[in-house]
Amino acid sequence: MSELLDYILKNEDAFRKNRLPSLYSDFALQKKTNPDGYAINVAAWEQALNRAAKRGYTSSRGVRVRSGSTTSQKSGTPRRKKTDHLILRTDESLLRDLELPDLGRPVALGAVFNESMQKRNMVPLPVYRTDPACLKKNQWRIVDPGALSPWNVMSWGLRQLKGVVIGSDESAPKVQVQELVLVDNLKDAADMIVKKATGHKPSKLDLIYSKENFIEQFANILHDATELSDADFDILLVYLSRDSGAISYDGKTIKFKSAGDSADITQQDSTIASIKTLVSSMTKQVEGLEQKVAELTASAKTALTNKNRISALSAIKSKKLVEHNLQQRLNTLAQLEEVYSKIEQAADQIEIVQVMEASTGVLRGLHTQIGGAERVEDVVEELREEMSKVDEVGSIMNETAPVIDEGEIDEELEALEETGRETKEKIEAEETRKKLAEPDSLTQASGEASRQSQADTNTEAQLTGRLSNLSVEDRPMAAK
Repeated sequence: MSELLDYILKNEDAFRKNRLPSLYSDFALQKKTNPDGYAINVAAWEQALNRAAKRGYTSSRGVRVRSGSTTSQKSGTPRRKKTDHLILRTDESLLRDLELPDLGRPVALGAVFNESMQKRNMVPLPVYRTDPACLKKNQWRIVDPGALSPWNVMSWGLRQLKGVVIGSDESAPKVQVQELVLVDNLKDAADMIVKKATGHKPSKLDLIYSKENFIEQFANILHDATELSDADFDILLVYLSRDSGAISYDGKTIKFKSAGDSADITQQDSTIASIKTLVSSMTKQVEGLEQKVAELTASAKTALTNKNRISALSAIKSKKLVEHNLQQRLNTLAQLEEVYSKIEQAADQIEIVQVMEASTGVLRGLHTQIGGAERVEDVVEELREEMSKVDEVGSIMNETAPVIDEGEIDEELEALEETGRETKEKIEAEETRKKLAEPDSLTQASGEASRQSQADTNTEAQLTGRLSNLSVEDRPMAAK
C-alpha cells in the first residue's frame, strides 16, 4: 500500500471501510439518478486529495522522505524532501498509488477532476499561469469579455472531445494526464505566508526578500516534514503578486506591501534583498566551516589515540587552513551585518523623520485653526468680560428683590420658639400628673380589697353562729 493511500485511509472519515465500494465504483452514473450521493463522493475524493497534497503525499516527482529517515551530512539534522503541495499530477502513478487489492483503482476519479475544474477548485497549470481570471466563478453577463479566454476554450474543447470520443454515455471519463493547481491549498499557503511575514509588526527591511531568501524562509509553511517544490513557489508568487496583491515581485526581489509605503520595487529594495541573501549565505558557510573544524579536531584526537602521528599532523594542518578561512568569513559576515544594521538604522531614522514632518504639519494646521497666541489672549479676555457681565446681572437682580425687615423675622422666630416651649411644658405636665395619679389608684384598690375581705369574714361568722344555734335546738326534740 502506498503512503498516499495509507494516509487517506487512516485520516479521512469519508473513507471508512463500508464506504470504499461506493467511492471506488463508477458513481458518475449517479449524477442524474442520485445527485446527492454523487456530490458526496466527489467532495470526499476532492477533500482527501487536497489534504494529502498539503502534507506532501501526492507528488509523483520523487519519493517522499519521512522526517528523520535521512539526515544531513553536515549538521546531522533530518533533511526535508521537496514535494508538490499545491500541484496535483493526474497520471498513471496516481491511479497506481490509489489502487486497493480488493477494489482495484477508483473508476470515477476522472469525473472528480472534471467537477473540480468546473467549480474552479482545481485549475490546469498552464491555464492558471496565462489566465488572470481563471479563479473567478462563472457569472451571467449580457456580454462576457472572458468568453474566449484560454480557460473557457479549453473547457469547451474538453466537453466537445468527450462527446465525440465516448458519446453521450454518462459513465466516468478517463483520467487525463495533466497538472492541476489545488486552489484551496494555494490560498491556504498564501494566507499563512502573509500572516507570518507581516503579523509581528516587522520593519520595512523585514518585508523585503530575495527569491532565494523567500524560498528558504517559507519552504515548510504547510508541513514541517516536507518543503514546497520550486513549481509550488512559482505559482505562489503568481498568486501573491497577481491575484491577492499582497506582494510586489520583479522576478528577483519580493516586497510585501505595507500601508504608507510605495508598492514598487526600487533599486534600494533590490540592494537590501541582496545584502540579506549574502548574510544568509555567509552564515551557512560559517556554520559549515565550524562543523569542519570540529570534525578535523576529532580526527586529530583519534589519530593521536591510535598513535598515528602523520594523520594527526595532516588533520591539524587542514584544521589551520579551515580556521583561516573561517576567520575570513567571520570578518566578512561581521562587516555585512554592520552594514545591514546601519541600513536598518537609517531606514528607522527616515521613518522617524517622516513621522516628525507629518506631526509638524498637523500642529501647524491646528495652530492655523487656533489663530495664534494673540487670538487666544483675545478669546480669554472676551471670556472674562462675559463672566463679569454675568456677575453684574446677578447683582442687579438681587437689588430688585423685595426688602424684608430683619426685626420682624426675629420676632416671628421668638414667637415660634415660645409656642414650642409651651407645648413641650404642657406635655411634660400631663406626663407628671399621670405618674402622680398611679399611687392613689393603687391605695384605693387595696382598701376596697380589704373591705371586701372583712365583709366576707363577717358573713362567714354569721353563718357559723346560725348553724350552731340550729344544732342545739334540734337535740331536745330528738330526745322527746
